[in-house]
Amino acid sequence: MPEVADSPQLEALLQHPSLWRGRSATAAESFATGFAALDQALPGGGWPRRGLVEILVPGPGFGELRLWAPLVTRLTQSETARWCAFIAPPFEPYVPAWSAQGVRLDRLLVVRTEKPLWALEQSLLSGACSITFAWPQRVTMPQLRRLSLATERGASLGVLFRPLRAAVEHTTAVLRMALTRTATQLRIELMKGRGVMPQVIELSLP
Repeated sequence: MPEVADSPQLEALLQHPSLWRGRSATAAESFATGFAALDQALPGGGWPRRGLVEILVPGPGFGELRLWAPLVTRLTQSETARWCAFIAPPFEPYVPAWSAQGVRLDRLLVVRTEKPLWALEQSLLSGACSITFAWPQRVTMPQLRRLSLATERGASLGVLFRPLRAAVEHTTAVLRMALTRTATQLRIELMKGRGVMPQVIELSLP
């Protein structure tokens, strides 16, 4: 009978990115953010490839999408590009700005709906979207659990832009951060997440 430690099946299981092993940690797949200081602070060296990320902001249109422009550009330029979806955005995406970033506009999907959480879940589940953005004002814990499960089943990333008051609420997000800004800097407070060390990062705005 082979030793347990030599089992290929066991070794494959131990290397799975969703498995946590106490003092040891498996390498999580990630996307580079496009900001060196942020990559250094995030587990895995960038945005997670799947799961929920919560960005807490004072209000919509706060510059929250600036953080994601480099990733959206890379995702849409991929030879096997899936959709980058925006569920019920508070403002119409500014096409000239996205185009100037090098984003393939034919890979952007804007969904207008009166049921944004349902549309978000379907987008995450579909497997057709690599990343989906949404701006829900209220999300219950059962809804967050459903959304987290949807990201795993669809191998996708969901980004929720939520009000600052959500900081006191429990979450299933793999990463939560809050944004504030000045005229020249975007201030990012890393609040909680798997392997996250709470800290503040300041990024210069163009």
